[in-house]
Amino acid sequence: MGKLDAFRQFNLLKWLREERQSRKLILFIVFVALLLDNMLLTVVVPIIPSYLYSLDVSKDVDLNNTLPQQPTPPAAFDRIVSLYDNTVRLSGYNASARWTDVVTPTSAAAAAATQLPQNASDCPSSTSKLNKENVKVGLLFASKATVQLLTNPFIGPLTNRIGYQLPIFIGFCIMFASTIMFAFSSSYALLFLARSLQGVGSSCSSVAGMGMLASVYTDDEERGHAIGIALGGLAMGVLVGPPFGSVMYEFVGKTAPFLILACLALFDGALQLLILQPTKVEPESQKGTPLLTLMRDPYIVIAAGAICFGNMAIAMLEPTLPIWMMETMCARKWQLGVAFLPASISYLIGTYIFGKLAHKMGRWLCAVIGMVLVGICVIGVPFARSIYGLILPNFGVGFAIGMVDSSMMPIMGYLVDLRHVSVYGSVYAIADVAFCMGFALGPSIGGSIAESIGFPWLMTIIGIVDVLFAPLCLFLRNPPGQEEKIAILMDTNCSMKTRSYSTQGNSYQGEDMDPDYDEYD
Repeated sequence: MGKLDAFRQFNLLKWLREERQSRKLILFIVFVALLLDNMLLTVVVPIIPSYLYSLDVSKDVDLNNTLPQQPTPPAAFDRIVSLYDNTVRLSGYNASARWTDVVTPTSAAAAAATQLPQNASDCPSSTSKLNKENVKVGLLFASKATVQLLTNPFIGPLTNRIGYQLPIFIGFCIMFASTIMFAFSSSYALLFLARSLQGVGSSCSSVAGMGMLASVYTDDEERGHAIGIALGGLAMGVLVGPPFGSVMYEFVGKTAPFLILACLALFDGALQLLILQPTKVEPESQKGTPLLTLMRDPYIVIAAGAICFGNMAIAMLEPTLPIWMMETMCARKWQLGVAFLPASISYLIGTYIFGKLAHKMGRWLCAVIGMVLVGICVIGVPFARSIYGLILPNFGVGFAIGMVDSSMMPIMGYLVDLRHVSVYGSVYAIADVAFCMGFALGPSIGGSIAESIGFPWLMTIIGIVDVLFAPLCLFLRNPPGQEEKIAILMDTNCSMKTRSYSTQGNSYQGEDMDPDYDEYD
C-alpha cells in the first residue's frame, strides 16, 4: 500500500507540473475568478434596494412606537362630546363617530408602517421614500467600482514586476472576506464597507487574470477567442447573480446566497494554490510601457471609452430599474432580479459568438454596431409596462454590450503589441479602469438623475451618449504602429497559421515550427 500511495502521489505531482503549463487550465481559473467576482457584483442587485427599504421602514416603526400615546379623554370631556353628538344628530348630520373611534395620525402611520416590511417591494405606500432610496443604493453600488478604479493604477504595474499569480490569489482572499461580510452585515455602513472591499479584490483578479491570458495566448486570433471565453465567466456571473439572489432572498433569506458564493471562492482558491503556485514571485522579464504613456495613446483611450460607456448603460439600470419596477409595476422581490435575466443570457451569447467573429468581421465594426444597439435598446426600456415588456430591450442591451466587450478587450492587447512593449498588466489595468468608471459613474450619477428628472429621461440620456460615441470606434479600423512591431506581428501570425495547418494532418519542415507548441494545447 505504501508503494501504491507513493506512486499515486508521484503521478499527481507529475500531472500538476504538466497542467501548470496548460493554457486551458489557466483559462479555466480566470473564468472561475471572473464568475465569482461578477456573481457577487450582481447578486446584491435585487437584494439591496428591498433590504435597505425594509431597514428604513423598520426604523420608522421603531420611532413611531417610541412616541407618547394619546391620553384617555376625561369623563367631563366625554359628556361634552355626548352632548355635541345629540345636538348634531338633531340637526340632521351623522355624527356617530366617537372619540374612541377616531384613529390618530400617529397611530395610523405606525399601523401602516408595521405592515410594510412584509410586502416592501409590492406597491410601496411611500413613493417619496422609495425615490430617496435611489441615491443610497446608487452610492453603495458605485463604491465597489470607485475603489477598484483607485486601485487599478497600482495593480497594473505591480503585475508587471512580480507576475500574475500572486495578485490573482490576493484577489481571491479579499473576495472571500467581502462575501462573508455581505452575509452577516445588517447596516448600511457595513454593506458599504463590504462592497468597497470587493473593489480591491476585483481589481487584483481582473487585471492579473486578463494579463495572464494575454501573455499565454500570443496569437491575436487565439487571444480574442480565449478572452471571449473568459468574459463568458463574467457573463455567467451576471447571468446567474440577479435571479439567484432574488430567489434566495425571497425564500431563504439574505445570508444564504453569500454563503454559497463563499464556498465557490474557496474552490477557486484551492485551484489556484494547486496550479498557479501564488507564493512564487516571477521577476520582470522586460520593462513594460509606463501607465501614463499608455493612457496618452488615443487609440487605447477610444477602446477604453467604448468599454466605459457601453457598460455604463447596464450600470445605470442596476440600481434604478428595480426601484422603478417597484414604483410602476408593483413588482415582487423575485421579479427584481429576474428582470435582468434576458440581458445576462444575451451577454453570454454575445461574448461567445463575437469572441470568434469579431476578429473576422473587424473589431472596430463590431464595436460601432454594439454601441448603437446599446443606445437604442436602453431608450426602449422605460416603454415597458410589465416585466414581460422588459424582455426584448434588456436582451438587446446585454447582447450589444457583449459585442463591445468581446471586441475591445482583445484589441487592448493588440494595440500594446502593435504600438508598445508587449507587457499587458498596465493596459488591462486601463481596460479595468474604464469598466470601473462605467460602474462607478453609472449608479452614482444615475441614482441622482432618476430622483430629479425620472427614470425614462435617465435612459434617454445614456442612450444618446452611446449612439454619439459609436463613430469614434471607426478610428480603430487601421491603427498605425511601429514598423518593426508590425513586421514581428506578421511573422508571428504566419508562424501560428502554419502550425495550425500542420496539426490538421499535413507535414511542415519550415524553420518556424516550434516542436513544443503542442504541449500547450
